[in-house]
Amino acid sequence: MQRLQGAIQRYDWGTIEAIPDLLGRPADGRPFAEYWLGAHSSAPAELDGQRLDDYLREQPDAIGAPNRARFGDQLPYLVKVLSARHALSLQAHPSREQAEDGYAREEAAGVALDAPERTYRDSWPKPEILIALDEFHTLSGFRDPRHTDALFTGLGVAEQLASVIGPLTERRGAAALAEVFLDVLSLDGERARLSELVCAAAMQHKDDDGELGEFARTVIELDEVFPSDPGILAALLLNRVVLQPGEAVFVRAGQMHAHLRGTGVEIMANSDNVIRGGLTAKHVDVEELIKVVGFEAEIPQITRPNAIAPGIEHYPTDCPEFDVWRITGSTGEALPGASSARVLLVVDGSVTLSGPDGNLTLNRGEAAFLAADEVAFHHGSGTSFLTASGVR
Repeated sequence: MQRLQGAIQRYDWGTIEAIPDLLGRPADGRPFAEYWLGAHSSAPAELDGQRLDDYLREQPDAIGAPNRARFGDQLPYLVKVLSARHALSLQAHPSREQAEDGYAREEAAGVALDAPERTYRDSWPKPEILIALDEFHTLSGFRDPRHTDALFTGLGVAEQLASVIGPLTERRGAAALAEVFLDVLSLDGERARLSELVCAAAMQHKDDDGELGEFARTVIELDEVFPSDPGILAALLLNRVVLQPGEAVFVRAGQMHAHLRGTGVEIMANSDNVIRGGLTAKHVDVEELIKVVGFEAEIPQITRPNAIAPGIEHYPTDCPEFDVWRITGSTGEALPGASSARVLLVVDGSVTLSGPDGNLTLNRGEAAFLAADEVAFHHGSGTSFLTASGVR
């Protein structure tokens, strides 16, 4: 087991103090959006000053035999701390097949990896789970279209928006949502000002109770960051989900989502592929959206961990790229996922990892890398999140 130092990502939407507070370092007035603990080549973590991706190239056995057989000689997951002070862009992520195809097409076309019009930065999918460290707000999956129409009616703007949201009631299911979402992306002229109409109406309902009040406050929250952006209308097609600490939301391939605010631990496949769908100045690839996004309505599911042993709780997902546990206090059993390389992040208190080769004490915000087949026990009063591959 070795101490792991992460890489800071300073995107404009990040909070100023949450990640520095977790890491025990002073804030510097600039956004700390993400803290990466993985081996992605764009921002790898480090072991004693050595890049983790370089270390794994030199020590591939540390990845674990099942991982290497399934994914090759690379860590298949990426652990992040994410802290948002305002909304991120509307986005979805491709499946493995879509990512491999899209990456190959853009490589063959000679599109530079750093080109603004580049969509596929690598050939990997990006399923992800976000586990809240504080109250976390996100938009996740499409709401039932008739329910969304009723909310616009409650704001008193359904008639004025009929040219855009009419398909919510005139068509069925995924076809209705796809038509409205894609139409919003092409709004121009006077129709592009419809979001201003919706925002004005929302101000009249911002203090309402229940779902209509929440709907109105979502409009206002988005307009503060993306004033008069037509993408606000697209975002309002999604479910708003509020997570309490320890609760999680899983984002599968093709699921439209947008994190709004809060701090959490985010675990994903080792990818940086993002298909953007609005609320951004970056490239929006409509053709890829049509291929990747699933427009079926869904009821959002909040994931809670299941106790599997004293002090060990598991967050169920069906991803081969990652598996996640919450570890609390001292455990009588060795840490799970031993056939895989693992990353452990302490989020509260102090933890000592013990094994045949010695002990490693970690305080809040510190992390460790454990090689495959390395036996370790978790001691102390702290709480950690442990990530391994989902392949055994």
